[in-house]
This record gives sequence, C-alpha cells and structure tokens, in this order.
Amino acid sequence: MPEPQARAGHSGRERRRRRSDSGPMNRLTQADEHLRSVDHVIKRLIDERGTIDSETDRRGSRPDAYQALGRAIVGQQLSTKAAASIWGRVTELFEGHAPSPSQLLVVDGQQLRDAGLSWSKVGFLKDLAGRVEDGRLDLDRLGELSDEDVVAELTEIKGVGSWTAEMFLIFHLARPDVISTGDLGIRRAAQIAYELEDLPGPTDLERIAEPWRPHRTLACLYLWRSLDNAPV
Repeated sequence: MPEPQARAGHSGRERRRRRSDSGPMNRLTQADEHLRSVDHVIKRLIDERGTIDSETDRRGSRPDAYQALGRAIVGQQLSTKAAASIWGRVTELFEGHAPSPSQLLVVDGQQLRDAGLSWSKVGFLKDLAGRVEDGRLDLDRLGELSDEDVVAELTEIKGVGSWTAEMFLIFHLARPDVISTGDLGIRRAAQIAYELEDLPGPTDLERIAEPWRPHRTLACLYLWRSLDNAPV
C-alpha cells in the first residue's frame, strides 16, 4: 500500500494567490494547513470541497455525555441512515426526547426491541443506564481523563468497545487527535481516496494517519465527508 505523499512545495506567493482565488481556502485553520502540508490526499479532499468550518464541524456536537454514549451504542455496525432511523424510533417512546438512565431502566425491553434494537443492544443500553444510576460510571469526570483512560473507562460497559469510545471522544469530548481504525466509513473512504485495492486494516490506517498528528480527528471528518457518511 502506498505511503501518503507530502504535497509538492509551493512558493509563499503562489499559496497566497491560490487562497485569494478560492473562498474556502480563506478559512484555512492551522490544523487544515498542517493536514494539507503532510498528505496530498487530504489536501485534495480539502481543496475540492472547502474546509470543514464551524457550521459543519461536528466535533463536540453531542453535549450530553449519556446521550452521546447511547447513540454510539445504537449506531454500532449500522449505516448512518439506519442508526438515525432507529434512534428516532427510540426517542418516540419517550415523547421525542432521549431517555434518561432512570427511564431506560424501567422501559420494557420489548418496546426497545420493537423500535429496531437487537436484544444485545437493549442489554448494552440498560447496562450503561445502570452504571450511571448507581455511580459506577461518573460521566462528569471523563472530560478530565486522557483519551486512553476514557477508552479504558468506557470499555467497562457491556457492549462498548473501542469504536464506541472513539465516537464519544470525537462527538462529545471533541478530542483533536483521535483515529478510529475500526470505523468502516473511514476505512472505506481511505480505500477510495488512496486508491487502495482492499480496505485498509488497523495497522495500515494507523500508518496512513501518522503524519496527521496532532489533528487526526479533523482528517477523519474529511474522510467521512468524502462519503457524506459521518456517524450521527
């Protein structure tokens, strides 16, 4: 598999002219500049459709920690569309609102099953709710922990693996340097963008993403956007 290539050098005058000719280029952040300078593929994804700005940046877009985890559990191994549909049906059971831990603990599991959840996910959601209710999981302190420690805490929950924890890091805690090597959307986007014969495995994706540090999360957003398939 080819290594990501660094962009060809350009003079400062050429770079300034190109930015002035293109609206999106005027909104480049330091993180965008870094990604464009270290990876020609990500550079192309940025230049073709413009930057991900405050209007479209979904990092930290799930401010409620409990809801962020619940939605990530619901979305496991599902397409973006299917996950959104099932989550919508779950919230319909609670007058259109995300259920609180106490509400989820008392709702009949069959109702959740009828909303489209597998029995295993029903159990995962109830385990999450129970841990929050009895204090085994203190959601308020997760923001004080390192990425690695957040993953360690969350993977104690039944059914929560690395992917779910990584989605929490991105969409709730807005951590800047997360790469989800098991995310099918990112793997598929990388396969297409880097013109690979096969889906990249975790080791391959780690190698591709290494130059992106410390902005791997933003690079993932560009890859998701290239498929219009960001998790919801």
